[in-house]
Amino acid sequence: MSSLSKSSPDPEKKAPFDTRTSHGDPENVIGEVGEIDDHEVFKEGANVNFRTVGWPRATVIFLKIIFATGVLSIPVAMSSLGAIGGALSVLGWGMMNTYTAMVQGDFRNNHRHCHSIADMAQEVGGWVTKEIAGGLFIIAYVLCSGSGIVGVSIGLNALSTHAACTVWWAFLATMVVSATASVRKFHQIGWLTWAGFISIFAAVLIVVIAVTTRDRPAAAPATGEYDLGFYAVAYPSFATGMVATCTIFVSSAGTSAFLPVISEMKNPRDFRKALFLCMSLVTAAYLAFSLVVYRWCGQWVASPSLGSAGQTVKMVAYGVGLVGLIVSACLYLHVAAKYCFVRVLRRTRHLQENTITHWVTWLGLTFGLGALSFVLAMAIPIFQYLIALTGSICFAPLAISLPGWLWIYDHKSWYKGSALQQATFWFHAFLIPLGLFILIGGTYGVVEEIIQAYADGTIGSAFSCADNSGST
Repeated sequence: MSSLSKSSPDPEKKAPFDTRTSHGDPENVIGEVGEIDDHEVFKEGANVNFRTVGWPRATVIFLKIIFATGVLSIPVAMSSLGAIGGALSVLGWGMMNTYTAMVQGDFRNNHRHCHSIADMAQEVGGWVTKEIAGGLFIIAYVLCSGSGIVGVSIGLNALSTHAACTVWWAFLATMVVSATASVRKFHQIGWLTWAGFISIFAAVLIVVIAVTTRDRPAAAPATGEYDLGFYAVAYPSFATGMVATCTIFVSSAGTSAFLPVISEMKNPRDFRKALFLCMSLVTAAYLAFSLVVYRWCGQWVASPSLGSAGQTVKMVAYGVGLVGLIVSACLYLHVAAKYCFVRVLRRTRHLQENTITHWVTWLGLTFGLGALSFVLAMAIPIFQYLIALTGSICFAPLAISLPGWLWIYDHKSWYKGSALQQATFWFHAFLIPLGLFILIGGTYGVVEEIIQAYADGTIGSAFSCADNSGST
């Protein structure tokens, strides 16, 4: 056995259980859970049993969490980085986010009392680190939910040809998103994730096919010569490059949302199956879809990209993808609310009992955080910048820096181990400053771009009724 395998924590020794399935259904795990239940946040056999998610359903939930609003913004990012730079960025960040997600999941299973990324931060850095990580987690998924609300408002404007004020469309989207997010268990919203994933995947596929049938991009001049703006390698400014990098990074960085799902899995150690399947599909789809759209639209790609093939296709795509946009925002809001819900009611009987306190807390959180998402969505109404800002401020420390710290916490001895172990140790140590660089550089870039967008009129005033779909 290699030195790597000798030194690595063996998660199987911590929680033996039977992973046999009944009648060949992988969702129906039978047998004794054993000591794995002793430290889990949600206990099996309680009045309200949250531990009902099998790994196939977890895969679909993971897919819908990741394959969401990010896929609609990557082609715009590629127009800043070029085809080669953009493709390498998609592959690089996809692999990085897959690995750091694995680190997070392994750490959670080695420390089973951890329900969220904030609990894991407390394990390695104390209560101050927990509160910082918890705050970033809430902000991240409230902003993600806000981006989904913006996406829905764009879709409703496109479908109705701006028949109502954008703020009213966003308010309607917020009510629908908050109501669907109020379903308590991930298992219960499983059918929504299927519908949402199929919806947004089909919508993007429609646009990808449609752009290849046009003589010129829909946004390009109707007649005469024009510059497509397709480059194999582009040379953006620092601010523009960081915005594009953060946009691609955040498209697969929401892996901290997997942790509450893992806590609701029947067999939490099956998370790797769901993770690898999810991230493989997502990275392949991101790469294929974004390259095709960028190749045919160049600098004329729309943000979100569903509007890149003309008004008719835009209306069809948003009609098909509207459910997916709603479900995306729903999942993000659900994840943020579930974190707060567990923080408030943990170690009380109300967490898993149908009491008034249970329901008032849960519904208050979903609709309260939904209202906050609405406010932020209307304050930063440009889809791409909202996505990039989420990546730089929140996901850079949560999905890059903190996983490096988590790994080091469980592998302290590798600092003085073999040469390979030491190299591995320093690789994970490097993740900490890398995340801080993306945090600082990305935030600077996004702020610079937002200031410029306000100056040149790309962004209107906050809470503007103006059409954000470009349909009128």
